[in-house]
Amino acid sequence: MKQWYEELYEDYQAFDNEPHTQSTISEVDFIEQVIDHDQSRRILDVGCGSGRHSLELSRRGYAVVGVDLSESMLARGRKIAKAENLKVEFFQRDARRLKIHEGFDVIIMLCEGAFSLMEEDEMDISILENAFLALHPKGKLILTAPNAVFKLTQPLDGSFDPVTFREIFKMEKKISDGRNKMLDCTQRYYTCPELNWLLKQVRFKSVDFFACTKSGYNLDTKPDKKHFELGAIAIK
Repeated sequence: MKQWYEELYEDYQAFDNEPHTQSTISEVDFIEQVIDHDQSRRILDVGCGSGRHSLELSRRGYAVVGVDLSESMLARGRKIAKAENLKVEFFQRDARRLKIHEGFDVIIMLCEGAFSLMEEDEMDISILENAFLALHPKGKLILTAPNAVFKLTQPLDGSFDPVTFREIFKMEKKISDGRNKMLDCTQRYYTCPELNWLLKQVRFKSVDFFACTKSGYNLDTKPDKKHFELGAIAIK
């Protein structure tokens, strides 16, 4: 049986119109800031979807590989890359079983492309472990995740469990025959101390946090209760 995130991203025609996909340029500006605009860095985009970050990074001269569970989303990325003659590679891979060893200088996992959508916490830990293994020594992981502190300040309606920090919700998707299908979804929220502990457990040496604000990612601001997402930069 397919999980909700596999069903959602099969032939997901509305993806490029989702609000969270509209900040690609500023998010890639941020990535370049973090890596000092060093175009020699080889970048892995985990949970890349249709490749919006991968494609923009490639346009700016970076060597990028994008991986995702959804072959239909990857096909859209390949089509754009071919049309624009971009040197970016897309592969169908499961982040929980990535098995890449020291192949990249930078890994990005942004906008819940992979991390935090899994149905078990142990799967999130596997994703972080695989990211660590895929990085060269001193490589950087740039990660965003839903912010539990934000969620705990909102009125609780029964969909969010304050013990597990997991939200249960439904999402409607239009399927190929024109009908709408309701998907049963789950998402894990994290605090900064918890995520710091997890990253250190998988052997990252240092972790710094940044805010995901309405105007973009901000290195000079730390996550707080106003921010739906929090961001982390972990160094191997």
